[in-house]
Amino acid sequence: MDLGLTDRVYVVAGGSRGLGLAVAQSLLAEGARVVLSGRGAEVQTTADALGGPNKAIGIIGDNADETTAGHLVTAAREHFGRLDGALISVGGPDPGAAMDVEDTVWRQAFETIFLGALRIARAVAVAAPGGSILFVLSSSVRAPIPGLAVSNGLRPGLGMLAKTLANELGPTGTRVNGLLPAYIATDRAKQLATLTADTAPTNSLRRQGTPLEVGHAATFILSPAASYITGTMIAVDGGAIPAL
Repeated sequence: MDLGLTDRVYVVAGGSRGLGLAVAQSLLAEGARVVLSGRGAEVQTTADALGGPNKAIGIIGDNADETTAGHLVTAAREHFGRLDGALISVGGPDPGAAMDVEDTVWRQAFETIFLGALRIARAVAVAAPGGSILFVLSSSVRAPIPGLAVSNGLRPGLGMLAKTLANELGPTGTRVNGLLPAYIATDRAKQLATLTADTAPTNSLRRQGTPLEVGHAATFILSPAASYITGTMIAVDGGAIPAL
């Protein structure tokens, strides 16, 4: 199947590592070009490793900074001459129980994970009407994960935000969806395994998924081939989340 991604341009927020990087790799393999964002200089090194300025550029920026969204949109337009959508991967907040996490951690996480993601989505929606926006969320949208109170609090809100944006932007042809990964073999998953007792997958496939499997799913949803899919939370979890 031709996904129709040749020469299309996507912002990949959080694209220097983990699932964001996997999505960028998958998009590039289908002929798209990407603008990566990350908080450190590694994002520029990552962009170079992905093929350099003809295929990928890196922009240093913190999602909590209200100027980051505008910088990403401007970079896409100025460097590649167009913008077709965004993958918004906001990373994982600090672990902890709801009774223990301090207010400052909640506020910082809200600025970065929720408000930062909203700013990027709004900026891309204005700059690329008719495009595709995809939030990388978590299975905590559907069920809480022990020891991850901040994620459990914010991810469901982002899921409902994605649905709200899908309804608001649908008349322009813009699609907005959410991806719910679980049991994916990332560095963060390894770090959290002792907190969540998430060492032996109990999903249908009885195995962990790879970041690139998430990347492939995201690439399809972002592509024109998924033109009738919007306002949907799509589980990429090997069958872990019970059907609704």
